[in-house]
Amino acid sequence: MVAQTSWASEASTVDRSASFETEDTMSAKVSLDNYAFHGSGLPTIIGTSAALRSVLDMVRVVAPTDATVLINGETGTGKELIAEAIHKCSRRSNRPFVKVNCAAIPAGLLESELFGHERGAYTGAVTRSIGRFERADGGTLFFDEVGDLPLDLQPKLLRVIQEREFERLGSAATIHTDVRVICATHHNLVEMINERQFRADLFYRLSVFPIELPPLRERPEDIRLMAYHFAMAYGARMRKRITAISEEFIAVLVRHSWPGNVRELQNLIERSVILSNDQVLSGSLPELSRARSDGSPWSETFKPVTLENVQRSHILKTLDQTKGKIGGRDGAAARLGLPRTTLIHRMKRLGITVAPVATSESPPMPPPNGVSQEAAPSGNSKAQSDVGRACTLAQAEIEQIVEATEMTDGLIDGEAGAAEILGVPPSTLRSRMKKLGIKRPQV
Repeated sequence: MVAQTSWASEASTVDRSASFETEDTMSAKVSLDNYAFHGSGLPTIIGTSAALRSVLDMVRVVAPTDATVLINGETGTGKELIAEAIHKCSRRSNRPFVKVNCAAIPAGLLESELFGHERGAYTGAVTRSIGRFERADGGTLFFDEVGDLPLDLQPKLLRVIQEREFERLGSAATIHTDVRVICATHHNLVEMINERQFRADLFYRLSVFPIELPPLRERPEDIRLMAYHFAMAYGARMRKRITAISEEFIAVLVRHSWPGNVRELQNLIERSVILSNDQVLSGSLPELSRARSDGSPWSETFKPVTLENVQRSHILKTLDQTKGKIGGRDGAAARLGLPRTTLIHRMKRLGITVAPVATSESPPMPPPNGVSQEAAPSGNSKAQSDVGRACTLAQAEIEQIVEATEMTDGLIDGEAGAAEILGVPPSTLRSRMKKLGIKRPQV
């Protein structure tokens, strides 16, 4: 046990050849073996920041116990890695580590996935099925995105955790289980309790030992180390000799706000290695030039555009195309897929005014306010591409919402969530996504 937990407090030994240099030859060589924490069978966790070391210290403390752990953190911060590290450093390390993603399994099938079912328990149950709790017996069951667990299943999970027993669907026989439960979520469960979307008794049972994972933007000193680690890994996998990372690229990485956290950084480095034809890796992430409301930077790649701006821009462009005509077959309302009265109301709300349509006897009237005949102002390059093609207002909104949710890996709430990017409350965004038929990306 002592040997296993040493990864959380001491630098372990890794490949001594795993080193990179910055583009500046006067800079010191960076050796990953001083910063990578792993041991036999343990997940590799890179970083030296105080925030990360605090988390690792908590992992070292809780791992030997059987306490239920609740890991909270933004999407892409490595919650599953921390859960696996807790399991590997526990007395259960030689037993199964079983995962279940509550957001990925349909609600109607989740109960059967957890507890199993007998033959004939429901239509289509042609054989007996062993659930995740039985498969994890003696080991650890990891609930990823436990905030998405359906309300009707929450008391059943609470009973299993407290009483260590359950029944398969279609069976009256009680099965006893010895399972350690670790949960993770990016949701604010306290807010969900207030909104009656999560049970308070289950929350208090799960949060015996809470761990808060810091977002990558709060760990800038770890970005360089992770960039080297990912570059080394992908370079070896793609048989490309990457010996250095340009300091200019590193500077841009450190300034980026990373709404997708480590997963976003990993994907960017992989893409940069794919495109690289040089031993010095210099990715394509542009300079950061726009700041967020809290002062932290946004990259131009992920320039935030609110839904209101998308609506205003698209309506203005459509009015420009129809020369200010709102009603009729060729009017802006028809092109936008809206009733004429709805469009007029939306225009008033967005502060859009339009001059009367010119007749053959009257001189040409100017276009809608703020719109030139050549191009209308827009905060979104995607909206500009809509000129010249029929695109309803709903389609324009869908494109922007999908782009924002993909950028944040499905994160809606929080400081770096899609709701903040789009300038709407999370509840409004969820309602809009439901109405437009947009599903949140699975992570």
